[in-house]
Amino acid sequence: MALMSAVRRWSRPGASPWWRAVAALLAGALPALAFPAPALWWLAYAALVPWLLIVASAATPRRAALDGWFGGAGFLLAVHHWLLPSLHVFILVLAALLGLLWAPWGLLVRRLLGGAPGPGRVAAALVLVPSGWLTVELVRSWEYLGGPWGLLGASQWQVAPALRVASVGGVWLVGFVLVAVNTAVAALISAPRARAAGAAGVLACAVAVAGVWVWAPLPERAGTVRIALVQPGVIAGGHSPQRRFDREEVLTRQLAGRRVDLVVWGESSVGQDLDRRPDLRRRLAALSREVGAPLLVNVDARRADRPGIFKSSVLVSPDGPTGDRYDKTRLVPFGEYVPARSLLGWATSVGKAAGEDRRRGDGPVLMRLPGTDGPLIGPLVCFESAFPDMSRRLVRDGAQLIVAQSATSTFQHSWAPRQHASLAALRAAETWRPMAHATLTGVSAVADARGRQVGERLGTDRSAFAVYDVPLARGTSPYVRFGDWVVYGSLAALGVFCAIEGARALRREVRKPARSPR
Repeated sequence: MALMSAVRRWSRPGASPWWRAVAALLAGALPALAFPAPALWWLAYAALVPWLLIVASAATPRRAALDGWFGGAGFLLAVHHWLLPSLHVFILVLAALLGLLWAPWGLLVRRLLGGAPGPGRVAAALVLVPSGWLTVELVRSWEYLGGPWGLLGASQWQVAPALRVASVGGVWLVGFVLVAVNTAVAALISAPRARAAGAAGVLACAVAVAGVWVWAPLPERAGTVRIALVQPGVIAGGHSPQRRFDREEVLTRQLAGRRVDLVVWGESSVGQDLDRRPDLRRRLAALSREVGAPLLVNVDARRADRPGIFKSSVLVSPDGPTGDRYDKTRLVPFGEYVPARSLLGWATSVGKAAGEDRRRGDGPVLMRLPGTDGPLIGPLVCFESAFPDMSRRLVRDGAQLIVAQSATSTFQHSWAPRQHASLAALRAAETWRPMAHATLTGVSAVADARGRQVGERLGTDRSAFAVYDVPLARGTSPYVRFGDWVVYGSLAALGVFCAIEGARALRREVRKPARSPR
């Protein structure tokens, strides 16, 4: 209530533009509380309302665009605030630049909800405002702009009805529903002439989610695979790669006799190329023999057979590396490479940006557990688990288990580890394939084919292993079958709206009386 009162005060006509900018910044930041660690998932159904009311009250289109811009910058700063120790002041630059993506969205919100909208405009807003939001998320999801971290729909990772919705339309459909509900609530508050339309919007969203819950198909059970995640915990010091390997070796040995089918280590769990270090190769093969299962490790090193540094998922059997290797294809901007280094290389002097660009792999890889008819594994590395299209591609290619190897130790005491681990539930629900998220320092977790947690989560305070009996599934989810239809529908709706607005503007121009000659 206090926030809504402040919004009304700062957005009224004549209010200081500086206070209005602060209000938009804070209102844009509010939805971040729906994500882990706060995980106030229920807040996502109303968190956009203050921002929508500010934008809708803008006296001019220019002011609405500014409100959209400042709110977008506030949202990005709040969701990515844990990057501040690494990027320092550069995160402010990035938030300001990417926040501009919401400026057109601000114009759209004002056009549909500004003034005293009637039922027709509110009904259009229930489709077009979410469509505009998804378009912004789509653009910023481009890997070179930072990737799809913090998509609004991802805040619902632990809500069973939302996960069912994700199986139909991916995280995009969940986000669309959330923004539609927020738009309807904003109309209920600010559009007295169209409150019936706003109430109908809330009801329509509830009915749609209930319909998906009742009628959407579910995956079929298809056996079980027993996997172990090994999490060494925080290893500091100048010889940390070797000490980390030693700790992983100790933990893995304790899996002997537990009849696991696969042991998974986290990202950068091996700090030297195995072709250059036959001793490490022999130790890993001996571990595999001792445990009676292959190891999926992650090598972060300069390769012997190709120039440059790669992050690679490598499968090791009792006889040594099997030859199955996945080189990471989508790299973290600034963390693993600097975009346009000739222009932005100065970022390395103010933060912890990559001093040398890592190299990209050639494409997705599927791995079959050696010596068994076990499941095909689709590996992902680090923030690749944030990209819905990557896990969908792996499943379309035949993956039965998705494995993400991650390391968020740089951000150990922030929201990042929990945010990252939560993505496993979404990717699993979208694809109907279980997903294991293995990290160096937590949070490690496993989700079944419906996005439900399997077994225990290894938190950031643990140096341990955990064994999971993971239920496999068969069938093709609607999202895997039909893809990003929600995004395409949103773009089509915006295209129709722009065409109609353009035609109206042209008619107005034609109807203007001709000026008499002087």
